[in-house]
Amino acid sequence: MNEAQPPVPAIELRGVSKHFGGVTAVEGVDLTVLRGEVHSLVGENGAGKSTLMKIIDGVQRPDAGSLHVDGEEVSFASVHDAERAGIAMIPQELELFDELTVAENLYVGRPRPRTRLGLIDRSVMRARARELFERLNADIDPEALVSGLRPAVRQMVAIARALLRDAQILIMDEPTASLTDQDAVRLFETISDLSGGGVTVIYISHRLEEIFEISDMISVLRDGHLMKTAPASTFSRRELIHLMVGRPLEQLYTRHRRPAGDPVLEVESLTRPGEFADIDLTVHAGEIVGLAGLIGAGRSEVARALFGADPVSAGTIRLRGRAVRPRSPRHAQELGIAYVPEERRADGLVLPFSISRNISFGSLEKFSRFGLVDRGAEDRLATRFREHLAIRTPSVGTAVGLLSGGNQQKVAVAKALAREPALLILDEPTRGVDVGAKAEIYRLIDDLAAEGKAILLISSELDEVLSMADRILVLREGRITAEFDHREATAELVGAAATGVPIGASAPRDEQRGARI
Repeated sequence: MNEAQPPVPAIELRGVSKHFGGVTAVEGVDLTVLRGEVHSLVGENGAGKSTLMKIIDGVQRPDAGSLHVDGEEVSFASVHDAERAGIAMIPQELELFDELTVAENLYVGRPRPRTRLGLIDRSVMRARARELFERLNADIDPEALVSGLRPAVRQMVAIARALLRDAQILIMDEPTASLTDQDAVRLFETISDLSGGGVTVIYISHRLEEIFEISDMISVLRDGHLMKTAPASTFSRRELIHLMVGRPLEQLYTRHRRPAGDPVLEVESLTRPGEFADIDLTVHAGEIVGLAGLIGAGRSEVARALFGADPVSAGTIRLRGRAVRPRSPRHAQELGIAYVPEERRADGLVLPFSISRNISFGSLEKFSRFGLVDRGAEDRLATRFREHLAIRTPSVGTAVGLLSGGNQQKVAVAKALAREPALLILDEPTRGVDVGAKAEIYRLIDDLAAEGKAILLISSELDEVLSMADRILVLREGRITAEFDHREATAELVGAAATGVPIGASAPRDEQRGARI
């Protein structure tokens, strides 16, 4: 009796290498991805993920090795060649046209259906769009302008466009970067449905929690080499990080505990109806206070109120012993409060502007005289921060949009520090950056505390809060439910306070799945 033959891989790379000048991007990579599999590719920035995906998508050709699709060796000269082979890449920055309708976006780059008179048959375009969205379980109007769609809906449009082109292999690069947690869960359901229908998904993300949630297989890259490929269920988070960065999880966090100084921020009974109530907290000089809790618990809302972005109805705020009430973000900055928001690309930075202009943007009065900006002084400040924060860039004139996520975050911090604040609020400071860049940001936060900055740290990553904070305040449904000193805080205690579920009990299924602490 003949043994069953192994399945033919949807994608197979054999000994693939790619060099740019004297720099090795990937070296001798063997990668196998099966049909209908969700295969995640993880690694730090510069590990080689993008290079491999560009080779699969026909953007680049390997210097050595071969690419096989459904068991046949192929050589792509362009993205169109890859598309004809059933491969589509959905980049992090979706390539959609805001001024066109959903249906029109689906047909960009494809022949549009025609009537017998040769006119564009928009009724066929709309009908085909509805078929695709029905397959994706998405209720999207084909006639809606893309400019008015939420990020999650735009993501579905991009997926539908790939399916319209008969893509059987989808490459998704950081697809949840602009999504809420609820929208991300919906996307994961769509990916599961697609893979169940035979579509292969190659998934790239820095968010390890979602990698474990959706992956069948995980491949780890480091410095252009494939370190390991194995079923997701066989990895621990500790092993995965060790493979990615070459050092244990414990070595990622830099925190030198020191005695705290005088109170910098004192908050009593702060209330904003519908969002949070009776918030009491204190942050001392040189102290890092962590705000933990589930998504929607009110952490960012408290931060925005302290920064003057949202008004409060009751409570007092004292900064260095003086009662204050920030009326606006500019007023908060003048008082000595700085805020690095969660969505740095949308709210914290101007991506087309240079590093210099971004850093000085919140404190232009320091560089202006008679309405003219002293660009030399602006560049000198940016150069000082580049060296102090280890911002990796050839020039402070580089556009921030060209930097990696970790370096963008450092620019956002530099912009906040340029006003020499007494209080620094960091909202999800390592979201969207790779593990190696996280380690650098942790070192930076520790250095700032050593310099005497009072830091309020908001994070959904429990390891981050436990490792970096001196004290941890836990919010649930807009109220502080617990406070822990770092010496007594544990994941179990913080998790119980965040969910309201006693230790040893099980949280409801929806709560376990959809929320991060």
